[in-house]
Amino acid sequence: MDGAIDVLVRYGYVVVFGWVFAEQIGLPIPAAPVLLAAGALAGTGRLSLAFVLVLAALASLGSDTIWYWIGRTRGGRVLGWLCRIALEPDSCVRRTQSVFSVHGARSLLVAKFVPGFSTAAPPLAGIIRMPLLRFVVFTGLGGLIWAGVFAGVGWLFSRQLEVAAAYVARLGSGAVALAVAGLGGYIAWKFVARQRFLRAIRIARITPEELKTRLDAGDDVMIVDLRARIDFDAEPSIIPGALHLMTEELEARHQEIPRDRDIVLYCT
Repeated sequence: MDGAIDVLVRYGYVVVFGWVFAEQIGLPIPAAPVLLAAGALAGTGRLSLAFVLVLAALASLGSDTIWYWIGRTRGGRVLGWLCRIALEPDSCVRRTQSVFSVHGARSLLVAKFVPGFSTAAPPLAGIIRMPLLRFVVFTGLGGLIWAGVFAGVGWLFSRQLEVAAAYVARLGSGAVALAVAGLGGYIAWKFVARQRFLRAIRIARITPEELKTRLDAGDDVMIVDLRARIDFDAEPSIIPGALHLMTEELEARHQEIPRDRDIVLYCT
């Protein structure tokens, strides 16, 4: 632990910038503990709190801008790929788009605090072609707020964090093993829950190839396109004959869906 603190004191600004950039670009390495430690070191006068905040905000802004341009040039496929590697891919796209649809650019102010949304929000802003200046202002402020909260907590409780760090150091490798076991257990639980969910609904699923085969054979199938407005605006093509409506319109427009044939729903 002392060695880690020495490294953070000696190369603290580089570590903060690199770690925040790596997390925001999508690597599974949480930056919050580094910001807490940097804030604690600033509280004891070994680092500059203002410089820590500036570097963290710049690193966050840099990675967000990269994702913005990837979303702008690659479209909705980027968001789908990001959510496929998430632990909850079935709800990732829907949750991200719902928050963005309601709050728009303001959602970027709190995006860093929401797991999954943090990485998905910048490319989504590019997909809907949010003006670059507006995006930079809101995501820059969001990054500064996010870094300020964690570094500020570290600064306020610097003495208590030093005591906690000393206690962890006494535990040695046991503390690391406990943390790794806890993270592994959480991931395993989410994976098992997802597999059980998929098994439960697999009987009600149909692949695109199976659907095309039925359509080519002339089967009387009703197709309902449930893509969110953001998705539809980004890629407005639709399966011929399909009915497009959003999930929030189901109650008002359900009578448009016939009950005398198979119904296939598809979304993102």
